[in-house]
Amino acid sequence: MAKKSWIARNEKRKRTVDKYAQKRKELKEAGDYEGLQKLPRDASPTRVRNRCGVTGRSRGYIGKYGISRIKFREMALDGKIPGVKKASW
Repeated sequence: MAKKSWIARNEKRKRTVDKYAQKRKELKEAGDYEGLQKLPRDASPTRVRNRCGVTGRSRGYIGKYGISRIKFREMALDGKIPGVKKASW
């Protein structure tokens, strides 16, 4: 599992992005790039990292399910993800 501080930091970034989303949109439409630079660095959506909802793992993230590849495999084999089964041919 990822460090709790990394998960918390990413959640804080998500809140900051949501807080400044409208203001960023208005500044971009106006073409005020100096105003954009004055916003907090974490207000940019590219600063948010996709993380597994269960473990917080940042790599191997499957966006459709919101979990990492490892947890996806475990949950699929346990039958916890509807419509997903192990391939065999």
